[in-house]
Amino acid sequence: VQLMESGGGSVQAGESLTLSCEYRGDSWSTSSLGWVRQAPGKEREGVATLGHDDTIEYADSVKGRFTISKDSAKNILYLQMNNLKPEDTAKYYCAASWKKLPYRLLVSPEQFDYWGQGTQVTVSS
Repeated sequence: VQLMESGGGSVQAGESLTLSCEYRGDSWSTSSLGWVRQAPGKEREGVATLGHDDTIEYADSVKGRFTISKDSAKNILYLQMNNLKPEDTAKYYCAASWKKLPYRLLVSPEQFDYWGQGTQVTVSS
């Protein structure tokens, strides 16, 4: 499995960005997918996960602002980020796993099996 993110950038607080992740490989339909971020000096944090059965979980810090979705015709995972805040500044990683527990992957993102290279999101006030 190979994951390739795109769509990061620098924005002002209150603006929006959409991240995309191209999934290359087998098992798209049976994988749990997610977005994980890491800010400088901080641990990786699960942002949102999407289970193979379309179960969705969000971190409390992004609920109501971020939306995870996928296009199974194109094998692309998205993260729509609205009303961005300076504390959302981080490197965002796309991740995938054969594990079937999206909530567990959200709270323990180190359990993802596959990772992209990451894309930087910077939000200024």
